[in-house]
Amino acid sequence: MAEDVYVGIDVGGTKVLAGVVDNRGRILRTVHRATPGRRVDVSIVEDALTEALGELVGDGVVRGVGLAAAGFVDVTGERVMFAPHLPWVDSPVRARLEERWQVPVALENDATATAHAEATYGAASGVEDAVVVTLGTGIGGGIILGRQVHRGANGMAGEFGHIQVVPGGAACECGGHGCWEQYASGNALVRFAREGLGTRPSILEELCEGNPSALTGPMVTRAAEEGDLLAHEAFGQVGDWLGVGLANLVAALDPGILVVGGGVSAAGDRLLEPARTALLSSLVGAGHRTVPPLVVARFGAQAGLVGAADLARQRVARLALQPPRGGPG
Repeated sequence: MAEDVYVGIDVGGTKVLAGVVDNRGRILRTVHRATPGRRVDVSIVEDALTEALGELVGDGVVRGVGLAAAGFVDVTGERVMFAPHLPWVDSPVRARLEERWQVPVALENDATATAHAEATYGAASGVEDAVVVTLGTGIGGGIILGRQVHRGANGMAGEFGHIQVVPGGAACECGGHGCWEQYASGNALVRFAREGLGTRPSILEELCEGNPSALTGPMVTRAAEEGDLLAHEAFGQVGDWLGVGLANLVAALDPGILVVGGGVSAAGDRLLEPARTALLSSLVGAGHRTVPPLVVARFGAQAGLVGAADLARQRVARLALQPPRGGPG
């Protein structure tokens, strides 16, 4: 019997990660692609998704595909309304890809898909109320209320990255200034490290060959793993800002747990320890309440594709319950 394949595809600002996921949230295999970028035609991005899907599944029978997109997805799950790091603007992405791939497609915001994965299979499983924050190129988020992902009136709840934390601060790709993701994200990590170059000896100079513009997040992570002081300080700055923002979310939502996912979360306690300290010092009434634990997402940077694949599975199940077109009902 041919394998029934459910695929999750997480498309972010820098990379496309696609994976086959079973019904227990286990990732069976994955493929990677670079994201073509924001300033390209949407067809180029969708070509990259199609290539990744083809490489991943081969001759397998694809039952459904879930797309976790780094952008604002409308409440119907049909359109990407805006994506700071991708070219989609009010684009009917779900229908277009469903027609192209000839399989049911589920569309969701990448961080909301992450929240779904962590609530269903991961670190927030069994928790009544939770907040999930994803740190990658930018910041995304998901809100779990009553063990259900809360999407909001427009489907755009959880866009924490564009909460303004520094009025008139650093310019953001969304068009605003001082957004949280400019201070607690992969891009922020690189910027903080660049700003410190030349102020003290650092192996980052060697890694980027003396060209600050060539510095990348993985270089900063590698340097931190090798004990580089500047890299550690950059992680500390991101962790501090992460904790400050999380304190605001706890004050607003009072969750039972805080889950941090996305690529930057792979730094683990190098990031979370300063974040925990800043959370405690910034949270109103911290000494008179139970401060929620701050943990890494079970699925790390792969949580978005796990959630997307499960949403595709749910979509296929719903479609199976619908009467045939032209039939009774």
